[in-house]
Amino acid sequence: MSERPPWTLPVIVVSQLCGTSLWFAGNAVLGDLARVWGRGPDAVVGLTSAVQAGFICGTLLFAFLALADRVSPRHLFLGCALAGAAANLGLLGAQDAPALGLASRFGAGFFLAGVYPVGMKVAAGWYKDDLGRAIGYLVAALVVGTALPHLIRGVGAELPWQAVIAATSGVAALGGILMFALVRDGPHHGPPAPSGLGAFKGLAEVVAAPRYRASALAYFGHMWELYAFWAFVPVALVARGFEGPVVALGAFAVIAAGSVGCAAGGVVAARGGAEGSARVAFGQLAASGACCLLSPLAFAAPPGVFLAFLLFWGVVVVGDSPQFSALNARGAPPGRVGTALTLANGVGFAITMVSIALLGRLAVTVEPAWLFVALAPGPALGLVALRPLLRP
Repeated sequence: MSERPPWTLPVIVVSQLCGTSLWFAGNAVLGDLARVWGRGPDAVVGLTSAVQAGFICGTLLFAFLALADRVSPRHLFLGCALAGAAANLGLLGAQDAPALGLASRFGAGFFLAGVYPVGMKVAAGWYKDDLGRAIGYLVAALVVGTALPHLIRGVGAELPWQAVIAATSGVAALGGILMFALVRDGPHHGPPAPSGLGAFKGLAEVVAAPRYRASALAYFGHMWELYAFWAFVPVALVARGFEGPVVALGAFAVIAAGSVGCAAGGVVAARGGAEGSARVAFGQLAASGACCLLSPLAFAAPPGVFLAFLLFWGVVVVGDSPQFSALNARGAPPGRVGTALTLANGVGFAITMVSIALLGRLAVTVEPAWLFVALAPGPALGLVALRPLLRP
């Protein structure tokens, strides 16, 4: 078995952080784009949904072609990081063309399908028994990467919005280069998988695996809540009276707080034996579901308490995500890990489009304090699906 270089996981983590900075690049400059385009709060739904739609199309195509299981995931990661960075730069030419802006976000999302799940595939090639811990750090990096554009916007409040877009594209390209240059394919990468009709058979094998089905269904409930919450954190902060750079920095803090839940959850899961990942996922999903129901009370609390509540929610809303990925990887048939992760991501992100659109509609008809209650059914259904995995 190949010896694992000590820098393997840190480089994968940094590369994932850099690559996923593309995700909310448009949201970080949403106020600027809304003014340029003459749009209102519906711009949140449009820009975010374009990324999600691109990601879904990318993951489904990659799953059908079994790319993550047929070619070197490092090569795929590099190509998609560079292409995603280029697509993100398309926003620079969209000042007078909202359609071009949406196409740019779609392209960024499409190539993120070769960054997020493929980064986990690279990690799965090097880690087996402690995969939950490794993916915990990996998703922690994804969370910080997702929040990074808000930090750039908050710190560089005086910079033009075009500088934020250029910076995130540069960071994403750097992540792809680091992954390609410093990480090898691991010994658990597995044999190449077939494409075409063989891929259809492989998808059927993945879906037929009972433990994969259970973890994937629970993951779908988690995804109903996650990205809708992230997308509307700035809206909630504005509704509660925050303004200016504080909104961008607050959104960064709330989203990035999830890295604590991911990393800590990975450590706890590694100590919990065969059911460690399922127990950590269950606990954090239950906590985030409770936050959905308690959110109206938080809106009535003083600003400091409200922000502390959002920070706690930010920790638990995504802390279960790496454990779901670990469970999906473990429940997948041998040689189908990349396809299983990509398929779960594609369906999960399709669900996020529905919940984001729902919150967008509710935002103009209900009080902001009641907005997030609509996310509670996702965690509830996820907890029911996860129960069989709590047993040996």
